[in-house]
Amino acid sequence: MKKLIYISLLLFFAQDVFATIIHVGKEQNIKTIRQALLLAADGDTVLVGSGQYHEQNIIINKSIALIGINHPVISGDNKFEIISIKANAVTVEGFKLINSGVSSIEDFAGIKVYNGKDIVIRNNILENTFFGIYIQYGINCLIENNNLTAYSKIEQESGNGIHCWKSDSLRILGNNIIGHRDGIYFEFVKNSIIWRNVSEHNLRYGLHFMFSNDDAYICNVFRDNGAGVAVMFSKGLKMIRNYFEENWGDGAYGLLLKEISDGYIENNVFDRNTAGIFMEGASRIHMEKNQFIDNGWAMQIQASCMDVTVHNNNFKGNTFDVGTNGNLVLNDFNNNYWDKYEGYDLDKDKLGDVPYRPVSMYAMIIERNPPAMILFRSLMASLLDKTEKVLPSLTPENLKDNHPLMKPLAL
Repeated sequence: MKKLIYISLLLFFAQDVFATIIHVGKEQNIKTIRQALLLAADGDTVLVGSGQYHEQNIIINKSIALIGINHPVISGDNKFEIISIKANAVTVEGFKLINSGVSSIEDFAGIKVYNGKDIVIRNNILENTFFGIYIQYGINCLIENNNLTAYSKIEQESGNGIHCWKSDSLRILGNNIIGHRDGIYFEFVKNSIIWRNVSEHNLRYGLHFMFSNDDAYICNVFRDNGAGVAVMFSKGLKMIRNYFEENWGDGAYGLLLKEISDGYIENNVFDRNTAGIFMEGASRIHMEKNQFIDNGWAMQIQASCMDVTVHNNNFKGNTFDVGTNGNLVLNDFNNNYWDKYEGYDLDKDKLGDVPYRPVSMYAMIIERNPPAMILFRSLMASLLDKTEKVLPSLTPENLKDNHPLMKPLAL
């Protein structure tokens, strides 16, 4: 005779209790996830067999592991939040979650964490959800190896792929996010890491930071998003070994830095973006060993930025190397490679003997009058730039690399 509950042989010696495994599926007497959750106790595991489940909103209010076998499908029927986690120490793994509700009032999600700690959300597939994975007041949560895909065409009908709000010590690892409003969104999140994710084809940003301090994002790919990555009103961030690729459009960029301080940007690649980096109100930012390749603007650094150090970077094939909107320069460029540098190295120390000025005269003209870009390839534009190099008048006097590299760094 089939049993409703199968007792495992694993004994928790510290607590002197048995863990229970509850099976759900067509071949079991327990046929709904909701019924299994009623039977489960803290520490139990619920195994869900393959098939499709329509159970409105599944609420987990016990410290359990909910594990899918062969990715069973749970549908929100375009009306409901699919899984709501309202307990600590919960694991959700191995499901395909589809068709959550969409609302302008409620933030429906495929999986939503309410005030939880030690949550694990791993190896799930989420398709056509409003928000994908939503964490509020989360502590020490792991979001790992999930695939999230949405299909909305306008921002108002789409939520964020991984949305984190007022949380601490999160780990966002190895996820693929496509087609959401923002791929990953952090607001008031601290001491967290975003590592090895791919965020592409999202409507607005691949990654969006707001008021989030002491975080790091490392080895991620942000490709073909509406406006790349935006980091705003934050401090103490580390941005290392990321790829910012193919973020094109009016007002688009690979990376926006607005009102941030004490940041570290190292070993990133900015490849084929309208602007590799746009900086406004940034201070105490260290940039080293980055590559700027085939961008419209490699960097646009506004006059409101200060104490930004740009050392040992490669600038190759960019239409404009650096743009700015003023003559006040409180930043330091040194020992970078510029493919437009036409100087010489008589003492053979691998450094140019004359400074390089990365801001061209025509870049200043376009900064003030964007329609002038239509004349960029003209003979007149070339003559203006050549004249400015001989007799500088419009370009900032102090924005220069005094010791440019003669050969690119091997990064």
